[in-house]
Amino acid sequence: MNLVNSILSMAKISGFAGLNLESVIMLLVGGILLYLAIVKKYEPLLLLPIAFGAILVNLPFTGLMEEGGFLNILSFGIHHELFPILIFMGIGAMTDFGPLLANPITFLLGAAAQLGVFVAIIGAVLIGFDIREAAAIGIIGGADGPTSIYLAAKMAPKILGAIAVAAYSYMSLVPLIQPPIMKMFTTREQRKIVMKQLRPVSKTEKILFPIICTIFVGLILPASVPIIGIMMLGNLFRESMVVNRLSDTAQNELINIVTIFLGTCVGATMQAEYFLTVETIKIIILGLIAFAFSTFGGILFGQILYKISGGKINPLIGASGVSAVPMAARVAQKVGQQANPRNFLLMHAMGPNVAGVIGTAVAAGVMLTLLQ
Repeated sequence: MNLVNSILSMAKISGFAGLNLESVIMLLVGGILLYLAIVKKYEPLLLLPIAFGAILVNLPFTGLMEEGGFLNILSFGIHHELFPILIFMGIGAMTDFGPLLANPITFLLGAAAQLGVFVAIIGAVLIGFDIREAAAIGIIGGADGPTSIYLAAKMAPKILGAIAVAAYSYMSLVPLIQPPIMKMFTTREQRKIVMKQLRPVSKTEKILFPIICTIFVGLILPASVPIIGIMMLGNLFRESMVVNRLSDTAQNELINIVTIFLGTCVGATMQAEYFLTVETIKIIILGLIAFAFSTFGGILFGQILYKISGGKINPLIGASGVSAVPMAARVAQKVGQQANPRNFLLMHAMGPNVAGVIGTAVAAGVMLTLLQ
């Protein structure tokens, strides 16, 4: 009898006693995300810790998210900007802005590819989200996970998990989502266009760019400096060639450590009571619409440049104006080569691709300036 009582007592304080349908569903969601990360290799560096964080936070009675709990303390890095901004330092250190500097007009393609951001904001407001939540949802259209997390943490923390999962899901699905849109709005003859080789970019230009960009953007839009400024600091580490240790650390150890913390904390926001809502479904649908319109906006402006240049610019590179670096540029390269095996668009597409990173950060700065 004592043994039976002991077993019953243990059962009452075990996690099984607190398990409910919502928790089980979220554990399954975590398992599905792990499958996508490990088996399908969809953005595994962030999707894997996000998935496991979702599992951890939905296990009953762990205390991880209670005051003083490990994940509760670690979440300071999300809710106070630390992790997303440090990610941008690493992104800056890994980014070569040379293709953009070699063909500055492609910066306009990165700006045009923000169309989906504003379409999603309007759509989100129309279906019942408040303007701050709508702004955070809209950034999904830029296909920029860290910026989505940064803005959601400041403006809509309760839906941060849904926004992060949507943003990284669509980043990973770029090779599936973009090609049909690219082919729909370009002709085969346009996709065959071979662009002339980019001019060499001097070391001086590469060093001056992050400095000038930070000052220029910072004076026009101070709210974007935490993202743009830190990203450009990382880029200056890379291009100056005098702090190789700092550049290597930002590109490797720092960004890897922060990615672990960021992903796990994002997963920890996916508590069943916040994630299993109709709003989550709406966010995922709006994210898809935003991403599709961003791709369309880039291609549309690519068509304008195609006309202005007399057919010298391949409009496909406009689709790479979203922030999924370098995946969107690789997709443009692949679609171009399907039409013309001798077509090498990768470096041309990298210009609007890195411009899209800046464009999404600026869009986030506009939201913060207008809505805070």
